[in-house]
Amino acid sequence: MNLIADALEWIFAGAPGAGNAALPAAFAEHLVYTFISVAIAALIAVPAGWWIGHTGRGRDVAVAISGAARAIPSFGLLLLLVLIMGVLHKPEAAVITFVLLAIPSLLAGAYTGFEAIDRAVIDAGKATGMTPAQILWRIEIPLGLPLLIAGFRAATLQVVATVTLAAYVNLGGLGQYIITGLPLRRFEMVLGGAILVAALALVLDGVFAVLQRVLLPRGVRAALLRAPDPRRRTSPVAA
Repeated sequence: MNLIADALEWIFAGAPGAGNAALPAAFAEHLVYTFISVAIAALIAVPAGWWIGHTGRGRDVAVAISGAARAIPSFGLLLLLVLIMGVLHKPEAAVITFVLLAIPSLLAGAYTGFEAIDRAVIDAGKATGMTPAQILWRIEIPLGLPLLIAGFRAATLQVVATVTLAAYVNLGGLGQYIITGLPLRRFEMVLGGAILVAALALVLDGVFAVLQRVLLPRGVRAALLRAPDPRRRTSPVAA
């Protein structure tokens, strides 16, 4: 308990010490790396996932690529890219690492969102004379949006946790307190940094959870509200 109290005291003191950046600057660095990486990954993965879900082609390739990307050790990849690209391009190396980490979740969220749509809805759209583009934009994307947001949610949390490693190559972020505190045996700083990373992840998770609920189409939300609760069991004997 004393270590937890010391860590909280270090957080609220607002003076990190040991030559580290102030907490607001570290938060800003962490968020910048996270959002830039997730945005770049989305530009790559979301159109590809929508194309796979819309056409039904390339799913096996996407699954294989996603599985391979998940198996890559992010810390080792970060160090490898820094060595290859040079110390003058450490930010670019870090962003590439985080982008590769975010792509699998975004890709899966994009195409599974389309695959989860009842085919009867697609057939109804075709029966009314909708073009493939209209089906894509008016049916598939709106109905697939909740699972896509879930992909954003998973990707963001993974990147937030992994951006902590950027401190190993002196790129700042909240991980600098953990990396700096270990050799100095300032465990309150180490625990404080870990608490800050966890708190940031929880806040972002909550934001995406609310966003996922808000973006659920009204018709789907109404259907879920009208659906009977399977946990409720009615008596076989009529009252």
